[in-house]
Amino acid sequence: MIRKTFRLAALPLSIALLAATGLQAPAAQAQTAATPAAASPSQLVLDNSTRILNTLEARRAEFSGDRGKLRAFMSTEFDAIFDRDYAARLVLGTHGRGASDADVKLFADALAENLMQRYGASLLDLNERLQVRVKSETPLRGGAIVKVSSEYLRQSGEPVPVDYLMRQSGGKWKVFDVMVEGVSFVQTFRNQFDTPLRQKSIAQVAAELKAGSLRASAD
Repeated sequence: MIRKTFRLAALPLSIALLAATGLQAPAAQAQTAATPAAASPSQLVLDNSTRILNTLEARRAEFSGDRGKLRAFMSTEFDAIFDRDYAARLVLGTHGRGASDADVKLFADALAENLMQRYGASLLDLNERLQVRVKSETPLRGGAIVKVSSEYLRQSGEPVPVDYLMRQSGGKWKVFDVMVEGVSFVQTFRNQFDTPLRQKSIAQVAAELKAGSLRASAD
């Protein structure tokens, strides 16, 4: 069940990384209008996840024939929604205390690139024709953090519950953690990288991630 969960999780995670952006899809492919900048976190998740799912479905043949275009699509949109540096500090945990912003950025960029290379194809390979439904928006820590609870509806099988933790960064709501069926990606990767970070510097671990000799795994 864990392997199945995380295989399905690859799609919600990738969508979370893309979710609040103005996709430059051709007019014939754009299914919904761009989300207003002042939209609530839950509206961002709903509108933009739906738009991304529609765009991916419309461009499935194109992306399947040229995975470079898929990677470029994901890379271009990544930073608009995902607070990668903050998420990286959470993944680093105690290993990130006192770390320079430069080292954190190295780790954040390497982790993001590693994840997208490994799980990006799942955007196409699952072929589930998913739909997203937002269930609730819950403010946490006095509203500094918001949890958006949603579920991905599949053609077959039970819905997959996905929670997004979001915070304000640069005047925009950004995702810093995704929880699929209650399993946090931040916690998963914090556990995974604890041993390497005990043995090596952040820069060394980042270099290994970038080279592919160390891989982020949600399996």
